[in-house]
Parts: sequence; C-alpha cells; structure tokens
Amino acid sequence: LALINLLSCPAVYELIGDQEIPNKAEYSLREVPTDVVDIIDRLIVVNTEAKIHSLFNYEQSHIFGLRLLNVLCCDLNTLLLLESQYKVSEVLLDAQNENAISISETPRQFIIDGLSVERNHILVRISHIGGPTERILPPRVLHKGDDPYPWPMFSSYPLPACYLAEFPRKNYSRKDDDVSKLLSVLKNPNKQTGWLENVQRLFCEIMHKKPDVISGANLAELIEKIVLHLFEIPSEHYFSSKVYEADVNMEIKNLTAIQEVGIKMTISYGKHLNLLKENAENDLYQVLIYCDKYLKQQKVPLRKSLHNQQDGYICYDWFVSSVFLIMMGNREKTLTFLHQFSYLLVSAFLWVPRLHNSIHLPMDTAASGIHPVYFCSAHYIEMLLKAELPLVFSAFHMSGFTSSQICHQWLTQCFWNYMDWREICHYIAICIFLGPDYQIYMCISVFKHLQQEILQHTQAQDLQVFLKEEALHGFQANNYIEYMESLAQTYRPILLRDMRNIGVLNT
Repeated sequence: LALINLLSCPAVYELIGDQEIPNKAEYSLREVPTDVVDIIDRLIVVNTEAKIHSLFNYEQSHIFGLRLLNVLCCDLNTLLLLESQYKVSEVLLDAQNENAISISETPRQFIIDGLSVERNHILVRISHIGGPTERILPPRVLHKGDDPYPWPMFSSYPLPACYLAEFPRKNYSRKDDDVSKLLSVLKNPNKQTGWLENVQRLFCEIMHKKPDVISGANLAELIEKIVLHLFEIPSEHYFSSKVYEADVNMEIKNLTAIQEVGIKMTISYGKHLNLLKENAENDLYQVLIYCDKYLKQQKVPLRKSLHNQQDGYICYDWFVSSVFLIMMGNREKTLTFLHQFSYLLVSAFLWVPRLHNSIHLPMDTAASGIHPVYFCSAHYIEMLLKAELPLVFSAFHMSGFTSSQICHQWLTQCFWNYMDWREICHYIAICIFLGPDYQIYMCISVFKHLQQEILQHTQAQDLQVFLKEEALHGFQANNYIEYMESLAQTYRPILLRDMRNIGVLNT
C-alpha cells in the first residue's frame, strides 16, 4: 500500500521515464530490487528463465508484481507510459501463450492457475476502455465446482466479445422540446441581465427530468452554443492568448509514443460507443498536434530538471479526446470549440494541459509543475469533505491515503474507466454550464455515493486499491444535481474567488 501511495503518475514518470529494463543474463539470489525499474524487471516483466530462477517463490512474487501492475494501470497515463515504453500487453500475451497447451483437433486450452488468472484480468483491463457498464472485467479468483474459471483466456487480440458489454446505440439527434427551448435561449443574441442564470436553470431542469437527452448531437450543440456565447462576452474572458488559427493542411510531425498509444485507445473506445468513423484516427492526430502547438506558445521557459518540465505536456490529453468524441470525430468543430473554450476560466480546470507550465500562472507555480486541479480543486475537495462528509474524511485520514490523490487521477483522465460515457459527458456539460466549482461538487457527490463502501474498505485496509481499481458503479450525476446546487449556495463565493485567483501573482 505504501508503494501504491508513492507511485502516482508524475512520480512514475520521474522514476522510469526513458529507462530500459535491465533484462540481465543472470541474477544473483542476493540481488534485490533497489528501484522501480528493478521491481518492474524482476516482478512484473518476468520473461526469462534467469528472472524466474532468481525468485525464491516465483508464483507468489510474480502475483505481487501483477497486482501492483493492475493498480498502476488504473491510472491511464501510467498505463500509456508502461505500454509505450515496455510493451506490457505483449509481455502478458506472450506469457499466456506459454501457458497454453495444444491437443490435436481440439481448441487451444490454457492452464488455469493464479498467474494466468491475474494476467487475464489485467489484459482485459488494459485492452479496452470503459465505464462500469461498458466492459466486463473477469474475476481474479477461482470458484469451487466443475468449472472453476468460466471466463475465456486469450493469447492474442482481438479481445473475446464476452468482455465487451453491449452499448445501447442511442443517438439523440432529434431535438427534445426542452433541449429546443434551451437552444433557443442560447441563440438569442440579446443577453439581458439574468440571461446566464436562465440558461443554467433550464439546463438543471433537463438534467433533473430527462438526463439522457443531454448526449449525442444534442450535447455537442449545447456546449458549442454556450461556449460560443461566453466567448463573445469580453468580461467572461479569463485568459487572453495569442490567436493561433487551425491550419487543416499543417505538416504532421511525430507525436510521442505515449500520445500514439492514447490515440489508439481513444479511437477503439469511440468506435465501441458508435461515435466515430473509420478515418477518425488521422483527425484526432491532427487535433492533438494543433493543441500541442497552441499550448506550447503559452509555456514558461524553464530549466528542465524533471520529466514533468519537458516541453509540452508529457501525459495524454484526455479532455481533448473527450471533446473529439462528443463532436463525433469532427475535427473542425473540435478545434473551434477548444479555441473558444481556452479563453474561459473553466478551461483551467477541465482541460488539464491548458495550464501545464503556463505563462498564465505565477512563475514559481509554473516552475513547480503543480497544477490548479491539485492546489485549488483538490484542496477544496478536502475542505468540503471535512465539512460535509466527516466520516469519509476520517476514513481517508486513517487510511494514510488522501482524497486529493484519487480526485487528481479521476479529473486528469476525465473519469475515463471510472464512469460510463454518459456520465463523463454530463460531468463536462455540468462544469461548462454551471461553472468550474461544480468540478469540486461533483467529486464530493461521488464520495457521498461511495460513503458506505469507503468505510468498509477502510476497515479492510485496502481503500487505496479499491478506489483505484473499482469503477463508480451506480453513480449518476443527475441524481446529485440538487445536492451540488446546495453545495454551490454555501461554498461558491469562496471557491470561485480562489479559482479566479490562480494567476493572481502573475505579472
């Protein structure tokens, strides 16, 4: 648990970034792992006889390594690093292949043991993005009876279909009456006093009554219109940045290996949700290049002593990928939205790379690499948790794990793998329509939803593992809209004041 606490995504980048696995020809029995790369080499990527023979208890040690890998891969940015740098999925598939037996004229059979069951679980987890109802993760235990493990194992792709939950292929492109009413208000050029409050009231009413209609084409049009109108109001501009127009014919440079793996995961998820067409990969590629170029113009020149201070954002941009899917792979709509959105305060908190080492932050803050999502959002999540959910706050305190750690992971990857696509869309829409402080209220609502499970797992002393590995089963943002509004009535003046002051020392 202490190791899991230490190995947050930024820490993993600093410890293993650009470092190869030793893969020695021989390991002494006295030679123990001394750093994270050694742990990966000796306990996770156990792919040679020398490594197997160097362990006193091979199965027990390797299961520990695989369990650690499973928790690490729940952070999607860490997964992309491990996959791009060490090809962990290939290592696991090769190990499963070696665990298979072939008998003539019968389907290939796999030896079922603790290691093959662990590997099967990890392979399904890292091979397919999805929320609690969008994928099925096989258990990591054997059952009593004639069929101890009914889940199919595999040693090559594609993933067996039984692990892909059928996604209801709904596309609310037809206008709902309430959505049409909201759009008509958004299209009204006469923004009188109370216009924004009226828009927010209508949005909340739809979220209360029929949240399903805030999806598909309806959602795309709604967030396009609200962002356009806020962009057209000079007083709503929190950032003033150099204009950089999208050039659809720009020369394509190479993205990082991490970004390329992230693109493949995004496209696979988008196709599973029936949101993307066949040529979407190149469009997302160009969107990410545009964003990289646009944001690099706003970076502070720093002495690069850490990976986290390299040019550009070293992690993958999950927010841009989310917008790309919301816009159903339309490159021009995505770029236009992102450019207008980048002027608004809410972009500082939803779009994490937006303020990475940014000129819009005080110099010391930018140099530290600490993001407003951490020093502002996560700070206030802990403050509200103490006031609103004292039992949950105490549970975190006793576990030695902070709520800010898991919230930072959730928010950085836009709740991917933790929420279904519908809830991810609602999270983004709520923050855009109602304000950046709703990001904080959303996390408090999640903790309220999980309260009993958090208390149980604190008692079982596995709270960190539970929160990292488990999706948010049963959580629906629309069920907590009233609760979030009540939090806003109490805390909004303080929260918004400090959110607006994130760049206060910047000259």
